[in-house]
Amino acid sequence: MRLDYKQKFPSGMEEYLSYYGWHFSKKMVDWATSKMYKTVGGNKRYLDAISKESFEEMLRIYNVSLECKHEYDCLYVANMAKADFLGSSIPDERSLLLYVKDYTEDPDGYDGLPFTRFYADCIGSGCAIPWEDVI
Repeated sequence: MRLDYKQKFPSGMEEYLSYYGWHFSKKMVDWATSKMYKTVGGNKRYLDAISKESFEEMLRIYNVSLECKHEYDCLYVANMAKADFLGSSIPDERSLLLYVKDYTEDPDGYDGLPFTRFYADCIGSGCAIPWEDVI
């Protein structure tokens, strides 16, 4: 059982969770990726996010299959890894997809892992989620 099950959540969060559980909705992944950036030469460069269609095409091209049951969780992880690691510890798109596979299929992971970590990052960085807008 999660340790936060008795926690009082921000306004709108309980409604979001009632629809999607601890998973990304399309609107939530769109909002989350709109906040992602890399710092290049001291300047923020916002992410050119991978769309759901492009992600599915990449999986087909590189012949990578995912067991992830929540497609928007996988899409979030792909965009997060692109923003934070692609071109550094993740050298190319195929490696990016394998990272998504490893992350979402981690045998000691748990249901809702990507969303829970995203939420913790928002708490840690002071980034308020507009819950009513992402339902």
